[in-house]
Amino acid sequence: MANITAAEVNKLRQATGAGMMDCKKALVEADGNFDTAIEILRKKGQKVAANRADRESAEGVAIAKVNAENSRGVIISLNCETDFVAKNESFIQLAEDFADLAMNVNSKEELLSKDYKGITVQEKLTEQTGVIGEKIEIGDFRTLEAP
Repeated sequence: MANITAAEVNKLRQATGAGMMDCKKALVEADGNFDTAIEILRKKGQKVAANRADRESAEGVAIAKVNAENSRGVIISLNCETDFVAKNESFIQLAEDFADLAMNVNSKEELLSKDYKGITVQEKLTEQTGVIGEKIEIGDFRTLEAP
């Protein structure tokens, strides 16, 4: 068994946003391998997401953006279960990031399959569901084009 340091746990926490104990358990299970620990946390997120799939996600944040030419705009809502999560700075930043990605797509399905830092948007939503412990989803997606 690998000797897991607090610095390694903190590094994994910074990379994934998962809780300290979850990071430590993942590193122990991965025998200290950082990439394997990330995969373990992702799988945990998938299990949490599956358990929360039937939950209602009526809270969240709506983001509207317009391109530099003012010819195309998008509106997306990133939904969660509680207002506490919806007010979280990192949750709002995630919604902003998704809105930036949405500028170049035409449908919600296209957005969900778009690459976000090495994984798809859908995989990021699942990962964040595991990290936060709440159902997170793209609630709505709209585009508008005009001269």
